[in-house]
Amino acid sequence: MIFSPPKLESLEEEALGRIEDLRRQLRHRVAEPRRWSGGVRRFVFAKAVQASNSIEGYDASVDDVIAAVEGEEVMDTATETVLVLQGYRDAMTYVLQLAEEDDVEIDEALLRSLHFMMLKYDLTKRPGRWRLGDVFVRREPEDEIVYEGPDPRLVPSLMGELVTSLREADGPVLVRAALAHLNLVMIHPFKDGNGRMARCLQTMVLAREKIVAPVFASIEEQLGRDTEAYYSVLGAVGEGSWNPGRDCRPWVRFCLNAHFQQAQRVLRRVQETEELWGRCEEVALNAGLPARVVGPLCDAARGLKLRNWSYRLAVEESEGYDIDISTASRDFRTLVSLGLLIPNGETRGRYYTASDKLKAVYAEIRLNRVKRDTADLFRAVEQLRLVDFAS
Repeated sequence: MIFSPPKLESLEEEALGRIEDLRRQLRHRVAEPRRWSGGVRRFVFAKAVQASNSIEGYDASVDDVIAAVEGEEVMDTATETVLVLQGYRDAMTYVLQLAEEDDVEIDEALLRSLHFMMLKYDLTKRPGRWRLGDVFVRREPEDEIVYEGPDPRLVPSLMGELVTSLREADGPVLVRAALAHLNLVMIHPFKDGNGRMARCLQTMVLAREKIVAPVFASIEEQLGRDTEAYYSVLGAVGEGSWNPGRDCRPWVRFCLNAHFQQAQRVLRRVQETEELWGRCEEVALNAGLPARVVGPLCDAARGLKLRNWSYRLAVEESEGYDIDISTASRDFRTLVSLGLLIPNGETRGRYYTASDKLKAVYAEIRLNRVKRDTADLFRAVEQLRLVDFAS
């Protein structure tokens, strides 16, 4: 027996409708190939990888995550964390590739393969194999045991049940993805990496349905922002041990709220990037610069560090062609001379950041775009009900 989805109440049905409204807007904004979209996708993917690993205590800047994702040298992050990031990148990249197929079946072999990709850097963690012993989740720094997984002898049959449930298409995909996450993390089938695997599985279930461009479907960034609440709701549902008969409605609502908050955030980023791209085009045009500088300028204005490889990547994403190292270096010299970029560091460690002049462009966009995000989806739905009733 594994956790089963609750019968949805009208409040949850209305919440799902609000999420779908946001996703419809997002689909419209990112579905068509646009020159600015590559930078947004890269940034959103990096934020998801960063957040999912930060939950497990592996911290890195967005710049270093992007470098790890692209297979480039990482400047300021510990070696083990880099290996963790690269393993998670491999697994998530494979998931996003599979999402393009029409006949993807999630089975035990696929889950074990994804786990191997994530943890292959340390064979003592038994990557790709079920755990053999008991497993305990401890809360630091008190070293308090907050969860005990089921008997390891039950793991193969429980994972078989989970895989069988993933073949069923009953109910909203957001709920099915939330249950996949919950069941995997509660079964705790692996010696290590269960949280990362559960979040990866949730994204895979969503991506398989093609409800929006897969990289925009993940809620990992939101879970990383709200880690304490994430652990709290898992603790409340599990109550310290394997209890699949307990009501998982609080977890489903938590995930729906996370989807709503993340969709708002990504939609706002997309809107800001559209405007930022136009402003950077104006800057380039007024300075007589080639169109290829616009993508890198947008990245810098958003706070990313530019290195030779990331400059060339931004050009390739936006313009569809490659430039060589020397061309990127000449562009850097020109952008520095015009007061748009600031050089930092020396030789191999050199990188470029936005000047105050360029930062001001993005700051003005963010200031003019008033933030109207809803913090609690279900409270908002209830308030709308009261308004409708009063009218």
